[in-house]
This record gives sequence, structure tokens and C-alpha cells, in this order.
Amino acid sequence: MTSHSIPVVSESSIRVRYAETDQMGVVYHSNYFIWFEVGRVNLLRQLGVSYKQMEKDDQLFIPLVEARCRYKAPALYDDELIVRTHIRNFRERIIVFAYELVRTSDNLLLAEGETTHVITGSDLKPRALPEKYMQALAKAAGRAPSSGSS
Repeated sequence: MTSHSIPVVSESSIRVRYAETDQMGVVYHSNYFIWFEVGRVNLLRQLGVSYKQMEKDDQLFIPLVEARCRYKAPALYDDELIVRTHIRNFRERIIVFAYELVRTSDNLLLAEGETTHVITGSDLKPRALPEKYMQALAKAAGRAPSSGSS
């Protein structure tokens, strides 16, 4: 029998700044990826994983190798937004994060996206995640922790 728990979803609040919009007050598309990063870092922090400490203590990096965003409705100047972030999938050398961007005033889904990251050392060569991180990711993804590599 496999033990599953509820996946962890991090929620990060964002308020659209004037500098993030174009002349019509609509958010410029690349800002969504910045907001996804805010969500990703907050999710890791919520799991007890500091990306800064991961780099410093373990010489581990998670460079982005693929990103996508599906825009459904525009975010506008001064909108209050929530970035919902969860781990879609992971293996010992890859992590896939998923995102939803929702406007709080009407709960409208504005965008959804995904980023894929490869685990590397400081030499940028692929490395396996240490068990302490695999355990945290398994818990976040709602999976039972494994006793070996995935």
C-alpha cells in the first residue's frame, strides 16, 4: 500500500507595479516568469530548503532549462495577484515546478506555467540531489519518501 499525502501548494502575494506594465497598463509578458521565480523560491523556503544555503553548503544549483506560460487574461497595474506554486514532478536530477497566477479580486486564472530545472554542481554538470532534498520534494509532491533514488 502506497502512502500519499496532500501536495504542498505555496501561495505568494504580488501587487502589480507600474514599472511592470506597458502604456495600456497591461503587464509585460516576461514579468510572469519573475513572479514564477518568487513562487518557486517561496515554495522551497516553505519546505525548509534555502536555495542560497543549497548553493553555499552543497554546491548545488538548479538552473532553468525550460519555461512556458499560457496567458489566459491580462494582469493590470495595481492588481493583487496570488502565485500558486507546486512541484509537478521530480527525479534525482530534475525538478518541474507548476504555477497558477490568480487575480484576488475576482479569483480569475490569468496564467498557468511550468519550469523545468536540472540539478547541477558548480561545474554545471548534472548531479543527483542528496537524500535530504529528495525527502523534502517527496513530501511536497504528496509522495511517500523512497528509500533509494527515483
